[in-house]
Amino acid sequence: MSARRYSPPPLSATASSSGGGCLSGFLLPPLAVLVVGALLAFFALGPFDSPASAAVSNQAVGTSGGIPGASISPIFTPEVQYWSARIVAWAAAAGVDPNLAATVMQMESCGDPMAHSSAGALGLFQVMPYHFVPGDDPYDPDTNALRGMDYLHRSLAAASGDPRLALAGYNGGIGVIGQPGITWAAQTQGYASRGSVIYQDAIRGVAASPHLLGAAGSSLCRQARRRLGLTP
Repeated sequence: MSARRYSPPPLSATASSSGGGCLSGFLLPPLAVLVVGALLAFFALGPFDSPASAAVSNQAVGTSGGIPGASISPIFTPEVQYWSARIVAWAAAAGVDPNLAATVMQMESCGDPMAHSSAGALGLFQVMPYHFVPGDDPYDPDTNALRGMDYLHRSLAAASGDPRLALAGYNGGIGVIGQPGITWAAQTQGYASRGSVIYQDAIRGVAASPHLLGAAGSSLCRQARRRLGLTP
């Protein structure tokens, strides 16, 4: 949002015709001139948005400022932490918060790059086949992340940056974002509710989240652990 700039009022007919060379018709002392000039310059610049405040604002709406050295929250399971550096890179490329990307991966596959669902969703971010283009390998982590993060980014845009609505769109289709939540499928309602709580835990900086694993979460993570060769 652009800063609101101060515009000095136009000269009045009286002032402009006074002939004294100053707005008031008399000469201001040199110090007063300096003070007035400084005040005008201050208001002309408008409010200053620091990088820190911008980052907080971005994080609140699920987007990322691309801060070097960013990492995902420690609340996510070891299987998701395995992908931490790549999640940060994928999220930065898509313009989303890496913690929101990690939340999606946690719920979708728990980090299993070969995961697939009965509905046909594939890979780390459980992307439906019709989001891929000819030549894509859906199980390639970078390709899967590219398609999944693109859809998450579009969901966030449609949701005006609201992470809960974006999660609903990711699960139920972007079209649900404009519909009353009570009309969403039960799965989408649960996904948006649990995902938004996990995401809030992640950005609050807590050490652990009791909401991390859903009904199928433990089995997903066991499968991912075997696939990634992690120590049980």
